[in-house]
Amino acid sequence: MKNEFWFGFVISKYTFGATVLGAPDEDTALAVLPAHSLLLEGKGYEAVSLSALGSYGAIIFCFILLYPIRFLIGSPLFFYSTLRNIMLWVLLAISILMIGTEKAKINDFGTRGITPSLVGMLFATFVFILSGIFGLIILDFPLKSPIGLSAPVLFPALAGLFGTPTLLTSLVTKPVIPKQNIETLKLDKKTKKTTIFSVITGSLAGILVSIIPGITSATGTILAMNARGVSSKRQTIVTLSAVNTACAFFVVVVLFIILRSRSGATLAAMELMAVEEWTSIMMPINLIYLLIALLLGGTLSYFLTLRIGKIFAKHFGNVPYTTLIALTIILIVLLVILFTGLMGALILLIATFIGLLPVCWGVRRSHCMGILLIPIILYFL
Repeated sequence: MKNEFWFGFVISKYTFGATVLGAPDEDTALAVLPAHSLLLEGKGYEAVSLSALGSYGAIIFCFILLYPIRFLIGSPLFFYSTLRNIMLWVLLAISILMIGTEKAKINDFGTRGITPSLVGMLFATFVFILSGIFGLIILDFPLKSPIGLSAPVLFPALAGLFGTPTLLTSLVTKPVIPKQNIETLKLDKKTKKTTIFSVITGSLAGILVSIIPGITSATGTILAMNARGVSSKRQTIVTLSAVNTACAFFVVVVLFIILRSRSGATLAAMELMAVEEWTSIMMPINLIYLLIALLLGGTLSYFLTLRIGKIFAKHFGNVPYTTLIALTIILIVLLVILFTGLMGALILLIATFIGLLPVCWGVRRSHCMGILLIPIILYFL
């Protein structure tokens, strides 16, 4: 049952965290502007519906690809072993692609163009390298919780890079949230085809993220969006949701194929249950249990997300938005101090300043993933 709720949270975390509060993590950072745009148009529930649709579509597609991916990265093809031998070049290629496809127009303060911008690439490179240097400094930094809790250094670092900058921006700009239109999502024939394509490309990118270390769902979304070309903000939401869900699905499957963890959830799973390598046609029994939980949790959360999202959209206009954002910032700071102490709070502060750079310059915040990519590239180097 815990696994069902965990996977349900994966499906709905973008919907409420990014669309409503504006406090996404790196995995949801790319769709904040499209989701907020719909929210400010009174179509926040449409963003919720699109997100849920993309996630549930990814679940179905992942089940279809379950055995093909098993044969591809495990026996008899052993693609993962081949990938490890060229991992350095794969990570370098992904980093170059992220920077080389930056479409920001720096002189327009945050607006995005339709062609790659040389100035945008330079700023993206600066953010990427700065984040990488920051990561090299702090990743082995010893932190201690004042109340004896686990003290992960990435908690304050990622919260500062991807969470607090958006919250501070929302706090300063004080957007007015209009009354939300609550209508059932309807797709015409052309939109259905586009949505299916978004789900497929997003799911494939999410699977890639679950295999390659050091990249996140935001990076996978960039790959998917470049593969499909120009896309609307609605299809960006669908694609990102599919990436997130496919990644959450296949990190579990990959754990049983290569016996390597790609997420905190799978690390916890390794401590709670026996992880047997999947080498035959028959799945390990614990993987079967997890997949059943994923399917049930995903199906349940899809309908719950639509239902709860509708209720929330009806009453969101009555919520004191600025107060909610301020309380969220305070909560993040308190949690950082409780888990990582005053040094963690200092890391949060520095990371926030770095995270504000792409917000102000109009470049993608995914470049801040240099905090992990550069150390991993140096490791393989």
